[in-house]
Amino acid sequence: MAVADTQLANRILIGLIVGAVAGALVLVIGAFVPVVLEWARALSTTLLDPFGQVFLRLLFFVVIPLIFASLAVGVVQLGRLSDLGPLAGRTFVLFALNMGIAVALGLIMMNVLNPGGQLDDLTRTELIAEYGGAAQSAIERQAQSPGMNLNTLVDMFMPRNLFGAFVGNDRNLLGEVLPLILFAILVGAAGTQLAPEKRAKVQYSLEVLTELMIGIVHFALRLAPYAVPALIFSVVVKIGFGIIVALGLFVVGCALVMALHLFGTFSIWLKVWTRRSPRQFFRDIRPILITAFSTSSSNATLPTSLAVSRETLGIRPTTAGFVLPLGATMNMSGTALYEGCVVLFVAQVFGVDLSFTQQLMLLMLAVLSAVAVAGIPGGSLPLIAGLLITFGIPPEGIGIVLGADRLLDMMRTVVNVGADVVACAVVDERTQLSTEPAQPG
Repeated sequence: MAVADTQLANRILIGLIVGAVAGALVLVIGAFVPVVLEWARALSTTLLDPFGQVFLRLLFFVVIPLIFASLAVGVVQLGRLSDLGPLAGRTFVLFALNMGIAVALGLIMMNVLNPGGQLDDLTRTELIAEYGGAAQSAIERQAQSPGMNLNTLVDMFMPRNLFGAFVGNDRNLLGEVLPLILFAILVGAAGTQLAPEKRAKVQYSLEVLTELMIGIVHFALRLAPYAVPALIFSVVVKIGFGIIVALGLFVVGCALVMALHLFGTFSIWLKVWTRRSPRQFFRDIRPILITAFSTSSSNATLPTSLAVSRETLGIRPTTAGFVLPLGATMNMSGTALYEGCVVLFVAQVFGVDLSFTQQLMLLMLAVLSAVAVAGIPGGSLPLIAGLLITFGIPPEGIGIVLGADRLLDMMRTVVNVGADVVACAVVDERTQLSTEPAQPG
């Protein structure tokens, strides 16, 4: 992460603390002087909420084009899949398995811990009213919708009118992002079949569109240090302390499950698929993990990852040179885990119950969106908003967790980078074993 990005993230975190503390003080004072609380709520409604909405709407503007361009270019840049070979095959399987396990662990944690469910019914009712009834509409649509079957899945992913599915009012957005994701993957897959010069042009055009959308995200992020405290203050003075407790529980739960995935899942991988000691392995890669934690950037950590992998771990340069740069681009298990947790947390806060089938779909979409957002500063925000839209959850709810993002950003970067190095070690050893000549009997 660049110095400017670090300073911005720190300012957003400070804004979260300032907004929460100010809101808590108003609640305490308002218990004795009710007019103060009434004044703060009026100020929030007339001034702070509209200002916060400007920030959120800038993010919502780029949901459709950013999801399409980033997913499509991610597929196109792979080139012809038939030319990638066994090394790439093992790498992609491990990447997919890694991110799938990460999201599954996150969703299990969220269902067990249920941080958003800690709110009482009165608080949840106030939240639903505060967000203009969008959550209530989602709950009613969910209750009236038919059970999940093959026809329903076809309609969700392949509507008769593709572009008509993207166009709707901001209170009726359920399912609109799903056909967009499928369309982007199909465009990317078709792009890999083009002649090299044409494929390069398609990739260039999609990269330009992605960069344009990222530019709009950066415009929004410039407002974040001011919009986040405004949004948090408004929620606290209107809802009460319950939202602070729920947010704190969410942060602790995410931190614990990230640690479990990093040191639990990958220790099992190293034990089963390599001849390395997990304890010694994590001791050897400490410089990588420290760099990832301090920079909050997989790309900034890549030089350290390459050096340690070759010199300390003894991984072949050809394997490290392929797996690690690719992992820094698309193997984002910490990000995928976080996105799934955010969607489920906001759903719990608003009382939107996601079924087991919907959570399986969330797992798949979180993995895809994490691949799309790789290496894009701030790009996860509109993609998370897109996931919220997909499941009928008010996307404005992202404002509740935005300020806490900095607390978890460093940890999920450590998970992202640690996953790359573990995958690299596994691929290297399995590839060597497959190419060794058979010993005579």
